[in-house]
Amino acid sequence: MKTLVTSILSFAFAAGFGSAVLAQEATPANGAAPAHHEESETPHYPLKHPKEEEWSFAGPFGHYDKGQLQRGLKVYTEVCAACHSMKLVPFRTLDELGYSEAQVKAFAANYEVQDGPDAGGEMFTRKAVPSDYFPSPFPNAEAAAASNNGAAPPDFSLIAKARSVERGFPQFVFDIFTQYQESGPDYIHALLTGYEEPPAGFQVPQGGHYNPYFNAAAVLAMPKPLSDGQVTYDDGAPATVDQYSKDVTAFLMWAAEPHLEERKRTGFMVMIFLAIFTVLIYLTKRSIYANKEH
Repeated sequence: MKTLVTSILSFAFAAGFGSAVLAQEATPANGAAPAHHEESETPHYPLKHPKEEEWSFAGPFGHYDKGQLQRGLKVYTEVCAACHSMKLVPFRTLDELGYSEAQVKAFAANYEVQDGPDAGGEMFTRKAVPSDYFPSPFPNAEAAAASNNGAAPPDFSLIAKARSVERGFPQFVFDIFTQYQESGPDYIHALLTGYEEPPAGFQVPQGGHYNPYFNAAAVLAMPKPLSDGQVTYDDGAPATVDQYSKDVTAFLMWAAEPHLEERKRTGFMVMIFLAIFTVLIYLTKRSIYANKEH
């Protein structure tokens, strides 16, 4: 049995090492995929893999930077909200970003939502209140698709958790020990900052935009959404595409997992409890069997 287990582990290690070597040989040092593929090959997307960014919410003791979340909300409302909804996020939760109740009410009042029916059986629009949710910029998915070259923009409520890039073997094994859980934010940041000119000979279809970080193809319908100086920050943060991308990505992560800090605190306390409990069990065992003959 021992020999069988040893053989299986050796085979798994050899397979993983071989896969890593092949991946390294197939991918240039800068992380970019080959500019072209043989006719018989199937291209693997994304062509370029996102790099790991530094996030305040990463790691077992991660936390949200409220200043960054407020900047991210500003980027979303001034840029992203024109196409993307956040139908699962109520305005009232914005108090977690450091806003007062009056500020949340004033922010919600900038939006109009449909309500009703009224006494006459008709639907009507009114100013939003904190209990309402971020409304969609389009009346329905068909209208959204018609306004965006046939591709309806995805809802942003959970996108930071729903979008990610598989890291493959053996990297995903290391992620278990490093507690890496930021694949989604890394992907969003890479996508927002990854627009570039297509390589020579690459045909971009009409209405498409080349982005090698897109995980479904090399071309997507969304044009480059951010540019330097597009949004003015009140706190003096750099008005650059990289900063905009990091801030809005952090905000989207908060929208997808608003209780992240509480979850990590609870997890840490559970680990402390389990460690203490293990020590007590060990001491109890030693106490019980100390005078027993073996």
